[in-house]
Amino acid sequence: MKVFAHSPKDIAPVASALAHAAYLIFLFVIFPKAPWWLLVPLGFIYSVSISWNINGIAHNFIHNPYFVWSPLNRAFSWLLSVTMGFSQQFYDLVHHRHHQGNSDRKDENGDTVDWLSIYRHSHDEKPESPWTYTFFGYFRDDPKVIYNEIKRRSPFNARWGVFEIASWVCLVIFGFVLNWKFMLFFFPCYYFGHCLSYLNGYYLHYGSNPDLPIAWGVSSYHKLYNWLWFNNGYHAEHHYRPRQHWTRMHELHEQIQEEQRKAGVRVITPPHALGFLDPDLPKRVPAGNSPDGRPEHA
Repeated sequence: MKVFAHSPKDIAPVASALAHAAYLIFLFVIFPKAPWWLLVPLGFIYSVSISWNINGIAHNFIHNPYFVWSPLNRAFSWLLSVTMGFSQQFYDLVHHRHHQGNSDRKDENGDTVDWLSIYRHSHDEKPESPWTYTFFGYFRDDPKVIYNEIKRRSPFNARWGVFEIASWVCLVIFGFVLNWKFMLFFFPCYYFGHCLSYLNGYYLHYGSNPDLPIAWGVSSYHKLYNWLWFNNGYHAEHHYRPRQHWTRMHELHEQIQEEQRKAGVRVITPPHALGFLDPDLPKRVPAGNSPDGRPEHA
């Protein structure tokens, strides 16, 4: 019987998601006896793993659900939600809006199609500061707006999204009952993990060209990063063909790399979460000020 809808290699992100959930349980179990010098790095690993899951496992699951059997996809969506403390259904809607706008600039009404656009909350035509995007992004989602948009498309998906959130809230309450000290340790790690995801998202598009489809994203071909993050580094390629399976991103890159070169697609050396370390980091100026439509370089 066929289990995986697109590729047997999807067992890798599925197993990784299970390991992520197991790691969170492991943290809870060892917390009472572990010394602080061990808990600090373990908590940091959990923070990093949230961004890893959101941008690798959960992201690829949105575009190509892993399983043939729909109930398995529902169960996996729930698992992702309670592991990372958000609704995968809500993420699905927000991410599809992201691909509709592709980090677009503000229109004449000061709005963007993409709710995650790096221009959405800027006070001018420049991209927003990475500091505010990273640390304020978590608080900007409007659950009511997201819910209503999902409900308009699929009432069942909207209810499932609420169920995912309610499940996580119940687990949090249960966690406080069992060990409130652990939960006080958990929440800073949880919040920082989502901040790291926003930091990653910022440099996925900082320096891209919102007006040119082949240059909608910024790519990183760092080998270890792409191996661990399930080819999340091929982001310009991903925005060009969002349904391309994660195992075939390098193949797509080879097919279009000459077009990318002519279009001036931005490529950074480090992984996206470390994009601020790129030696060719552009200035934060309005897109379109340079001949190729991207921010000018410092």
